[in-house]
Amino acid sequence: MAVLLLLVACVGGAVWRSAEAQDAYDLLPADYKKGVDLALVHLNSHAGVQHHFRFLRSLEKSDAESGFDVKYYYHHFQLKPTRCAKGPTSRNKRCPFRNDRPLMDCAVCYKTEGDQIRPDPTPYVHCIQRPRLTETMVTTRTEHCKQMNYNTGGLTLLAVQMD
Repeated sequence: MAVLLLLVACVGGAVWRSAEAQDAYDLLPADYKKGVDLALVHLNSHAGVQHHFRFLRSLEKSDAESGFDVKYYYHHFQLKPTRCAKGPTSRNKRCPFRNDRPLMDCAVCYKTEGDQIRPDPTPYVHCIQRPRLTETMVTTRTEHCKQMNYNTGGLTLLAVQMD
């Protein structure tokens, strides 16, 4: 009886964890989902990527408002390979995660105006298998996205002193 109870608890925990991971994408705000979708499109279009991926978790998120309904987003997250075939069904929640392949570590930064990602400046997408990620790559990602935010310009009011 104890073995049966333990088996039910293990199976129930595995189903709960799987459902929890599937819901992670759904819990993201819409503007961050756009960045994840951008990374998935980027991965699916790359011939060297063999697997289908799904969103696993966010590691860091930030946004900066520039005014006039313009925002800049940075999102660092992980994608996990699934057992489904690579293809256009990039958000299929029924695809079970596989544990025999490394996570994909992604960072994206992009500008939105209204609810659309703007093409200028060009959105930045960088994804690499987790074991291959180096500190230099992390620094390069961060600096690139900071530069994207700081190059935006803005309204500057100059004070003119009258004598």
